[in-house]
Amino acid sequence: MSAADPHRPSGPADPRVPPEQPRGRTGDEPRTARSPLTLRLVLAVFGLVVCGVLGTLWLTAAEPPGGARGPGVVLVLLAAVALADLVVVSLRLRRRRHG
Repeated sequence: MSAADPHRPSGPADPRVPPEQPRGRTGDEPRTARSPLTLRLVLAVFGLVVCGVLGTLWLTAAEPPGGARGPGVVLVLLAAVALADLVVVSLRLRRRRHG
């Protein structure tokens, strides 16, 4: 480890971190990983609105494109997944603010 290595801290080495691992990583990220929840919240709202509106329009059309209702069902299911993600993300954000 050289003094000019920007990826390593200048303090004493942490025995839990291998020397080749970049600074700021402990090797236990799968357990302690944090996602950008605000971005997930925005994407979930976007998915819910877009898929919900398009799926509803597709299913309520007198004659859907190609005569198939399958894509409308898939869009509504994707909207349901976005709604579930929206609930999970909002609960995690609430827990982060109050905990």
